[in-house]
Amino acid sequence: MKTPESVLKKQATQAKIAAASKVASDASEAKKASDLALFETNAAKYAEEFAAAEAEAVANRRAAKANGGFFVPAEPKLCLVIRIRGIIGVSPKAKKVMQLFRLRQIHNATFVKLNEATIRMLRLIEPYVTYGYPTRATVQKLIYKRGFGKLNKQRIPISENAVIEAGLGESAGIKCAADLVNEIYNVGPNFKKANNFLWPFKLNSPLGGFSSKTKL
Repeated sequence: MKTPESVLKKQATQAKIAAASKVASDASEAKKASDLALFETNAAKYAEEFAAAEAEAVANRRAAKANGGFFVPAEPKLCLVIRIRGIIGVSPKAKKVMQLFRLRQIHNATFVKLNEATIRMLRLIEPYVTYGYPTRATVQKLIYKRGFGKLNKQRIPISENAVIEAGLGESAGIKCAADLVNEIYNVGPNFKKANNFLWPFKLNSPLGGFSSKTKL
């Protein structure tokens, strides 16, 4: 019995789709392998740069102490701001500043690039926030453990590097978590794009409440 023409056409179409799918799958696997090698190389390079900078700072402090002087490190460029008070009793100006910093909810945290303008704004909202200078480890833990990206105005968890590449790959050349951590910590040229890609961190309230101690 002769096979109907419609069945032959369907089989040919299915074979064509399967072949295209296999080509796309092979290309995707090859890209993943090459990307993984690149990301590991970048992570190792950033770790070496950070270790070298730390060693240089320690050597400078020791040399200054040996010579009877003081070593003055560079001014910090990055600040982590956490909102610790709600909306009751907040002045309109302070509320606007916190909106600009994207601190719309209590226990929200964002990174802020420090300059004269942002320092003045921080002074204005000091009663409602706490802030400090994060270490590289803190930036890394925040992004790895509580990092969410903004894709198509949606809050997407950063569970893989593809999320970062989709949001920042073309516009900023940031393709993996190591690139993102390095850009944020060093306040690189694409800091604004990287920081806007990151959704404000939603932190838990401190166990046992806040301490009443405010000064060392």
